Amino acid sequence: MEAGALCWPRQRQVLFVFLFGGVSLAGSGFGRYSVTEETERGSFVVNLAKDLGLGDQELVARGARVVSDDNKQHLLLDSQTGDLLTNEKLDREKLCGLTEPCMLYFQILMDNPFQIYRAELRVRDINDHSPMFRDQETVLKILENTAEGTAFRLERAQDADGGLNGIHSYTINPNSFFHIKISDSDEGMIYPELVLDKALDREKQHELSLTLTALDGGSPPRSGTTTIRIVILDINDNAPQFSQTIYETQAPENSPVGSLIAKVSAGDVDSGVNADISYSLFDASEDIRTTFQVNPFSGDIVLTALLDYELVKSYKINIQAMDGGGLTATCTVLVEVLDINDNPPELIISSLSDYVAENSPEIVLAVFRIKDRDSGENGKMLCYIQDNLPFLLKPSLENFYILMTEGGLDRESQAEYNITIT
Repeated sequence: MEAGALCWPRQRQVLFVFLFGGVSLAGSGFGRYSVTEETERGSFVVNLAKDLGLGDQELVARGARVVSDDNKQHLLLDSQTGDLLTNEKLDREKLCGLTEPCMLYFQILMDNPFQIYRAELRVRDINDHSPMFRDQETVLKILENTAEGTAFRLERAQDADGGLNGIHSYTINPNSFFHIKISDSDEGMIYPELVLDKALDREKQHELSLTLTALDGGSPPRSGTTTIRIVILDINDNAPQFSQTIYETQAPENSPVGSLIAKVSAGDVDSGVNADISYSLFDASEDIRTTFQVNPFSGDIVLTALLDYELVKSYKINIQAMDGGGLTATCTVLVEVLDINDNPPELIISSLSDYVAENSPEIVLAVFRIKDRDSGENGKMLCYIQDNLPFLLKPSLENFYILMTEGGLDRESQAEYNITIT
């Protein structure tokens, strides 16, 4: 060896090859943040370094990163500044539909030492949608001897916005015969009822045309309109009557399209055309109309799209029966979707080390989480590695796992390991 040369101990490394079955993660601490929907990508949410009480460069040194519950990168962490930013323009309606408040759950993971901070981001609604009626015109048939004060429920408008920006009120153009009454549904929404103020006379007037306007709660409010065409009928003494007001049924989520879900039945004691009954969906959302269909003659309700328990666990279907004279009755069909084990577990890697120096003390090789979109027993998971390996698999919070060495490794004894995580 030449004079003055330095001799460094050689660091030998052990290679790991990972084979993953299905798997998921979670943490400590909790942060609550918010952002307004439709703000541009890169919008500031919070300075995480300050919020977590960390030094300026500590997020960089500890390899901080953001992991979202839905595996989508909605947020971006600038480790240099500690700022948490939006990674895309967030659309509250696409993320949460009508659910309010709209919450996105995520975790901030850090190494050395390993820590998990759980957090939630509320996406605040803006009034970017107007109320819309499914039909531009609704025909309402009313008997000429209908008593004053009788109320007729109308189909409500749909508004993709939620909370204060959702449907707030309904109005109708001034007229001599009707006014609008606002009522609450058992789902917590409002719907309009047309109330008769003055007796009708078919011999004097066969039809009326009214404009129904839906207003949301924005400032200024947005609006949508539909036409209510009222056809005045000669007397039909009896309206249809359903055998049940509420039908309850169950359907496995793997039911094929075309499956019979339920059958409703209504009768009418009138004779002739006034006893002819037809069935139709009533006051149904677009989701109901694309998933179910009712036979207008038999009352059979069949499936027209596949069910998914993880997306929708139950449906409430309103069915209307109308006789030949225009009188109607409604019933409700409650469909409970039954879960089946149709989703395998998923494994999401957060950090991974393929090499480690021999004779190193216990070190973390991988951090991952396991996830299963099924529910109940079908969503319960176990995670394990092979026996007789010098490694430990330690569970953390909420399905997070840490794979680490059990002690120092000897490259001369074994230079490579294949680890299967199941």
